[in-house]
Amino acid sequence: MPTYTAPLKDMDFVLHNLLQIGSSDVPGFADLDSGFTSAVLEEAGKIATDVLTPLNAVGDREGCVLENGVVRTPTGFRAAFDQIRDGGWTSLDCDPDYGGQGLPYVMATAVGEIMVSANMAFNMYQGLTHGAYSAIHAHGTAAQKAMYLPKMVTCEWTGTMNLTEPHCGTDLGLMRTKADPQPDGSYKITGTKIFISAGDHDMAENIIHLVLAKAPGGGEGSKGISLFIVPKVMVGDDGKPGARNLVSVGKIEDKMGIHGNATCVMNYDGATGYLLGDLHKGMRAMFTMMNEARLGVGLQGYAVAEAAYQNAVGYARDRLQGRAITGTENPTGPADPLIVHPDIRRNLMEQKSFVEGARAFTFWAASLIDRSVRLNDTAAEGLVSLLIPVLKGFQTDMGFDMAVQAQQVWGGHGYIEDNGVSQFVRDARIAQIYEGANGVQALDLVGRKLATDGGKHVMAFFDIIKTECKLHDGDPRMASFAEPLKTASKQLQQAGMFFMQNAAKNPNAALAGSYDFMHLMGHVCLGLMWTRMAKAAFVALDGGGSDTTFLNAKITTGRFYMQRHLPACGMHLARIESGAEPVMALAADAF
Repeated sequence: MPTYTAPLKDMDFVLHNLLQIGSSDVPGFADLDSGFTSAVLEEAGKIATDVLTPLNAVGDREGCVLENGVVRTPTGFRAAFDQIRDGGWTSLDCDPDYGGQGLPYVMATAVGEIMVSANMAFNMYQGLTHGAYSAIHAHGTAAQKAMYLPKMVTCEWTGTMNLTEPHCGTDLGLMRTKADPQPDGSYKITGTKIFISAGDHDMAENIIHLVLAKAPGGGEGSKGISLFIVPKVMVGDDGKPGARNLVSVGKIEDKMGIHGNATCVMNYDGATGYLLGDLHKGMRAMFTMMNEARLGVGLQGYAVAEAAYQNAVGYARDRLQGRAITGTENPTGPADPLIVHPDIRRNLMEQKSFVEGARAFTFWAASLIDRSVRLNDTAAEGLVSLLIPVLKGFQTDMGFDMAVQAQQVWGGHGYIEDNGVSQFVRDARIAQIYEGANGVQALDLVGRKLATDGGKHVMAFFDIIKTECKLHDGDPRMASFAEPLKTASKQLQQAGMFFMQNAAKNPNAALAGSYDFMHLMGHVCLGLMWTRMAKAAFVALDGGGSDTTFLNAKITTGRFYMQRHLPACGMHLARIESGAEPVMALAADAF
C-alpha cells in the first residue's frame, strides 16, 4: 500500500525563506511565525499519514454506492470526516463572524496540499464546501450568510457547485435548467445537472447546492444565467433542517479515478431555490467559486504528483535491478538499487523539480489572493487572475505526467492495482478536465486574460521577471538561474508579440498556439520560482543555515529545472510561430 509523509521541511522553506510571510505587510501574516505554521502543518501531516492515507486505497476499491436515494461513502470515510471536522480543519481561513479561524488563505492552501496528497477524493468533500462557502460569503444577503455559513464552516452542512448539464459543459449558454419565480420570492428549480462532485453523501446532515439556472427575462446565452441556493433539506427559520427538498440523485458516475468521491447526476424536480446575488448575474457569483476551485485543482495536480513521487523514490531505493554502469554500488547484494541508474535519476529529478516548483508557485498565488483580499490590492488581484489558468492548466498537465513517471519507476509492478501506484495516475487525470478543461484554460489565458485592463497585468508579470533577473547581475552563483529565466521570458514575450501581430487578421493563429503559450508561461512561472528559491537557499547558507544538505539539494534541483525543463520554452515558441496553418490545414471531413 502506498505511503505518504507531509513534506514539512519544504513547506517551511517556501513559506518562510521564499515568501517570508512573517515579515509581510499583509494583515494576519505577522502571526504566521515558523513555530506556529510548523505546528499546524505537523498536525495536519499526522492526520494525513495516519487517517487519510490508509483510506485512499479503500475509497478507490469500494467507491460510493447509491442506496434508497442516499449515497453511502466508503468504509471509514464518515469517521474520518468527523475527525477532520472536530479538529477544525474545515474552518482554517473562514470568517470568524461565522465560526471560522480567520487564518490567511495561504495557510489553508498548505494544509490543503497535505490532505490532497493523502486522499484527493476524500478532500474534495470539504474542498467543494469551501468554494460554496466563499460564493455565499461574497454574494449572499446577511440572512443567507447567517443561515448557511456557520454550518458550512464546520462542514456539518457541505456544499456543491452545479454547472454542467448532459448536453453542455463549458458552453453554459446552452443551459436548460429553469428557475420559475414564486410569490414568496423563492424559485422552483427544474433540470438535470451532471458531474456534480460530492453531490450527495452520508457524512453531513444537509448539502447546500449552488445551481446555475435561467430565470425568465434573462435572454439568451450565458448573460441571462442566475445562481441559486438549493438545499438538499429545507432549512426552517430556526436554522434547523426540515422537509426534504425536491432534489435527488439520479446515479453515481462510474469513473476512471477519485472513486471515493461521489460524482452524481442531480435531478431538480421543482426544487425550492433562493437567488444568490443579482438576478441574471449568476456567472459573476459562480466565478467567485470557480477561481478558487481552479487554484485548488492546480494544487491537486502537483499534490498527487508529490505522493506518487514519494512512493517512486522509496521503490527506487529498495528495488534491486542491474548494476551501475560506473561500477558496483551494492557489493553485498545481487544487484544495485534502481536509484543508481541515470535514467531513473532523470525520472525522479523531473518529478522532484516540478513538484517543488509547483508548490512554490501555488503558495505564491495563494499569498497574492490574501494580498488582494486583505489589502484590497487590485494589482495583486489582476496578477493572480492572469496566473490562475496557467496554474490550473499547466500544473495539472505536468502533474499527470509526473504521476505517470512515478508509475514508470515501478515498471510492471506499477501497472498492478494491488500496489496502488496506478491510483495516482487515475486520480490525477481528472484534474486536467474538470473546473474547465485545460484547452479552455489556454483559451481563457490567451483570449481574455492577456488583454485584461489593456494588458497591464501581463506587463506587470514581465516586469517582475525583469526585476528578478537584474537583482542577480554580477552574482556568478545565480547565473545558471537568471540567464535561462531571462531567455525564457524573452521567448514568452516573443510569443505574445506573435499573437498581437497576427490575431486580428487570423484569430486561429492565436487560438492554435494558446495551449503552447499556457505551457510556455507555466515553465516561466516555475523558472521564476526556482530562481527565487535558489537565492533564498544561498542566503540561508551564507547565514549559517544548519541544514546544508537540504539547502544544497534545493539549489541542485533548481539547476536541473532550469537546464532540463526550461528549454521546452523554445519548442513551444516554435510551435506558436508556425501559426494556424499546420493545425487547420486538414479539412474537417478528412479526419
